[in-house]
Amino acid sequence: MDFILSGTAACGACLFTNPLEVVKTRMQLQGELKSRGTYQIYYRNVFHAFYTIGKVDGLAGLQKGLVPGLFYQFFMNGVRLGSFSIIESSGYTHTDGRVSAAKTSVAGAVAGVVGAVMGSPIYLVKTHLQSQTASSIAVGHQYQHQGMFHALAAIHKQYGILGLWRGSSAAVPRVSVGSGAQLYAFAASKELVVDLQVFPDGSWLVALCASMISSVVVVAAMTPFDVVSTRLYNQPVDHTGKGELYKGFVDCFSKTLKKEGVAGLYKGLGASYFRLGPHTILSLLFWDELRKFWQKNR
Repeated sequence: MDFILSGTAACGACLFTNPLEVVKTRMQLQGELKSRGTYQIYYRNVFHAFYTIGKVDGLAGLQKGLVPGLFYQFFMNGVRLGSFSIIESSGYTHTDGRVSAAKTSVAGAVAGVVGAVMGSPIYLVKTHLQSQTASSIAVGHQYQHQGMFHALAAIHKQYGILGLWRGSSAAVPRVSVGSGAQLYAFAASKELVVDLQVFPDGSWLVALCASMISSVVVVAAMTPFDVVSTRLYNQPVDHTGKGELYKGFVDCFSKTLKKEGVAGLYKGLGASYFRLGPHTILSLLFWDELRKFWQKNR
C-alpha cells in the first residue's frame, strides 16, 4: 500500500506539472554544446516557451509525453517514496527521536537509485517525446516516435534490451541527489514546523510548508544533474546504440561546463523550479495526506 499511495500521489502532481516538464526539457536542450550568442533562441524564458509551444504545437503540445510521464511517476516515485516510507517507519532515519541529516539523506538517495533504475526506460521515451516538435522551433535531436509503446518497441528492436537503459548513468546521480536532498529537507522542515507549533497538530499546512521548503532545496541541488540527464537521454546514437555527442555522465558534464560554462549546467533553472517546485509541493503533500488517511482508516 505504501508503494500504491506514493505512486498515486506522484501521478496526481504530474497531471498539473507535465506542461512545465515539456518547457524545461526544451530549454535544457536549447543551444546544446554551443557558446552563448552562437545559436538561435526559440525559448527566451518560461512564459515565452509556453506561448511558443502553444502557438506552434497547439495546447496538446504542452502535454506531450503525459502518458510515459504518468507511468514514470507511478513506478519511479511509487518505488522511491514507498521504499523511503518503509525505511522511515522502521525508525532508521531518526537519532534520539530527531531527524538525522545523514541517515535521512542516505535513505532518500538509496530509495531514489532503486526508483531511477526501474523508471529509466520510461524516462528515456518521455524525453524523446517531449523534445519532438515542428522544425521551426526544434531543439536537440529530433526522434520520430508515434507514442510511448511505439518508442519502446522501436528502441528495443534496434538496440536490444540494454538500449532501453541508455542514459541511466545520468538518471542514477540525478535522482539520488535530488531524492536525498528532497526527502531530508521535507522531513527536517516538517519537524521544524511542528516544533514551532505554527499550525494545529495533524494539519495539512505542516506538510505544505515543509514541501515548499523542500522544493527550493531540490531544485538547487538537482538542476545540473537534470540538464546532463536530459541531454544524455536525448542525444543521437549510432547503429550500435552508442551516443554520438557524449560517452556518459562525466563526459556530458565536462563538455557542457567547458562549452557553456556554469550557466549551461543551470539552463532552464526558472523552468526547473516552475516544474520541480509545484511537483515537489503537490506530490509530497498528496503523499503525506494519503498516508495519514490510510493509517487512520485501515
